[in-house]
Amino acid sequence: MTQYGAIKVFEHKRIRSSWDAETETWYYSIVDVVGILTDQPDARHASNYWKVLKNRLAKEGCELVTNCNQLKMPGADGKLYKTDVADPEMLLRIIQSIPSPKAEPFKQWLAEVGKERLEEIEDPELAISRAIYTYRKKGRSEAWINQRLKSIEVRKELTDEWERSGVKASFEYASLTDIISRAWSGMTTREYKDLKGLHKENLRDNMSNLELILNMLAEATTTELSKEKNPQGFQESAEIAQQGGEIAGETRKQIEGKTGKPICTPEHGVSLPLDGMTAPDKKDDRK
Repeated sequence: MTQYGAIKVFEHKRIRSSWDAETETWYYSIVDVVGILTDQPDARHASNYWKVLKNRLAKEGCELVTNCNQLKMPGADGKLYKTDVADPEMLLRIIQSIPSPKAEPFKQWLAEVGKERLEEIEDPELAISRAIYTYRKKGRSEAWINQRLKSIEVRKELTDEWERSGVKASFEYASLTDIISRAWSGMTTREYKDLKGLHKENLRDNMSNLELILNMLAEATTTELSKEKNPQGFQESAEIAQQGGEIAGETRKQIEGKTGKPICTPEHGVSLPLDGMTAPDKKDDRK
């Protein structure tokens, strides 16, 4: 795994973490999190608490804990030691089992998220309304939000076309996306994220209006070419993905030639919470 470490801070206490660039996943030291949430006096007590909790969860049949990963992380003496780590899913599962007042806000948040997800299954429009609310809260303009929603529709049409053409495996979808991205922007999705300093964040959520438009042009063109040429399987779809991306790439070069400015930049928009905004509810979603 390609990793680098970082220190997160919660209530002025450190939580060791490590980013896995290959899987785009953060891993967190379980002992650090458990120690903070249960007010353990030191690492030894936190380790003992985690050992007991881990055994209990394993007996309950929690497979996430059974398959717990270990990474080398720095101890208090600066030396590297194998440490139990958890990805966000596993970490939230562990927090659910910690009887502590400090863990309660996380449990309430999980309950709220679960409730919202069930509501969205019953009424998918709620997911769109909540997405719009989130984008507005981050300071995105209405024009950008409209482009972003349109890009979701364009992407769905493309993946439907790929499925019709016999593309099945998730890694094939990712490879085709990289082909399109490289053809129009000069970068794979990972390289594009690195340019913008992104980790787990969605790349399209951090594109400018013009970046979104060119990405949509590349994907929409690929869709139309695929419908016309009727490729079968990954290899033929890859050739069409290259063609669709190149058309948008030529447009990018023309715009950059006229403006003298690069379109693909490290900038990824503002993130300014807007005061006084209320989260959408079922009444608002029909407006």
